[in-house]
Amino acid sequence: MERTLRQKQIRRTNPTAIRVVHVVVYILLVALALFTLIPFVWMLSSSLKLDREVFSYPIKWIPETFRWENYSLIWQKVPLLTYFKNTAFIAIVVTFLQTLTSSFAAYAFAKLEFRGRDTLFLCYIATIAVPWQAYMLPQFIMMRSIGLYDTLWAMVVLQAFSAFGVFLMRQFYRGIPTELCEAARLDGLSEYGIWARIMLPLSKAAIATLIIFTFVGTWNDYMGPMIYLTKDLNKTVQVGLRRFIQENSSDYHLIMAVSVCSLVPVSVVFLALQKYFIEGIATSGLKG
Repeated sequence: MERTLRQKQIRRTNPTAIRVVHVVVYILLVALALFTLIPFVWMLSSSLKLDREVFSYPIKWIPETFRWENYSLIWQKVPLLTYFKNTAFIAIVVTFLQTLTSSFAAYAFAKLEFRGRDTLFLCYIATIAVPWQAYMLPQFIMMRSIGLYDTLWAMVVLQAFSAFGVFLMRQFYRGIPTELCEAARLDGLSEYGIWARIMLPLSKAAIATLIIFTFVGTWNDYMGPMIYLTKDLNKTVQVGLRRFIQENSSDYHLIMAVSVCSLVPVSVVFLALQKYFIEGIATSGLKG
């Protein structure tokens, strides 16, 4: 209480100093943001140059001549369109299934009362601490035994459930008043109806956060497709990018063009959902 009164007194007595501090902080944050964007700007600039211009010194951030044909040439080197289709299929289906299963399980763990609920939740969440390398071989044997090896559905089945997603959604659901669910039950609404009509509309920020994490993680996954997908027809963008680099190791301008293309879907998803993502971060500290 005394600390709060002291802060209010400082703000009243010296508002100019506070404004100066805020301006300095904002300038530092903007400078840090611009600094982190330098590699991406260099990558975009290099993708529009000739190969001999990529490592020229001093760096020319704006090419003298924009080589847009680089972006048409990369599709002729490797079946890049096939890689993008495969990755888009896996990322979209996995994101949908993870959001669905995580929200279902989180609702049960947060709003339903049943025997052993907390113990079961603890055991399920404890799997996050188990490294993927520990169960990589059993998963491989399982996928091969059920006939999904070297198919896109192997990647979908393995990532359809997420302990992290359940934990994220459950923590958000706990902030929603239980009285809303009880009132809905008294009105005759089923548990599925409560989940669909009350919980989901109130948890857009958590869903957006889960979609971003899941889509980005699935799109950038390299080890999974490298292990479970062997046919070139089934490979994904990240594996295809490695093949492209191996076959065109000296064409850095084309490598940068492929890298830019691989970042576009991830950027679109984040920009489309950033409003809800930032809202979830801003409001998470207000619950308690």
